[in-house]
Amino acid sequence: MSFWRVLLAIFFPPLSVIDKGCGSVLIVFILTIAGWIPGVIAALIILNNPNR
Repeated sequence: MSFWRVLLAIFFPPLSVIDKGCGSVLIVFILTIAGWIPGVIAALIILNNPNR
């Protein structure tokens, strides 16, 4: 996980997971609409997942 990805996850969570697939972007987008902090947490978890 690069420094720029972390910054992007903090400021624009859906854009940080754009290369992880449509489902990840959709989940992070919905969580970001529901509240900014859940979107950031979900983006950081998805970016930190070594299996993807």
